Amino acid sequence: METPTNKTNSSAPRGNRSAGGPGGARSGRPGTGGPRRDGRRGGRPTERVKPEYDHKVIDIRRVARVVSGGRRFSFSVVLVAGNKKGKVGVGIGKAGDTSLAISKAMNNAIKNMIVVSTTKTNSIAHEVEAKFGSSRVMIKPAPAHGLVAGSATRIVLELAGIHDVNAKVLSKSKNKLNLARTAILALTKLPKTK
Repeated sequence: METPTNKTNSSAPRGNRSAGGPGGARSGRPGTGGPRRDGRRGGRPTERVKPEYDHKVIDIRRVARVVSGGRRFSFSVVLVAGNKKGKVGVGIGKAGDTSLAISKAMNNAIKNMIVVSTTKTNSIAHEVEAKFGSSRVMIKPAPAHGLVAGSATRIVLELAGIHDVNAKVLSKSKNKLNLARTAILALTKLPKTK
């Protein structure tokens, strides 16, 4: 008569199953199936490269065009890009996805960048005023006052790296794209430094 203990001794121990079987390791050596403890899969760690230009999205709108089957929706993005060292630009991008629209707007802003001539204290030489559409903006130097501005004008001046100025919107228009373009137009009126 056979005892039940003999049957269990004849089978292989549970911990030593083959690599391909259920419950075993996924590769030949145990413990090499998943990622490493530090979260990397192997190879050299990737270093994140700092972009050349900082950017800030000032407006995102969902727009639609009417086609025979109905409406097709997409996103329109307005952003300001600059290096905070005198270069700044405004760009528009439109796409079905917001991330793609932002990258298009970034490329457009880099293409339309201007170089702002600033003083040694990163201010402007004299008062300037500009009008674009129905938007009017006045920017004047204000020593030791920091950056006093609002709306999209502030973002343009920040990304251009301009300090110690006072900017005022002289119109009722709240259109951020037009305000940003007006600020850019005002900054182009400054004399070019040699």
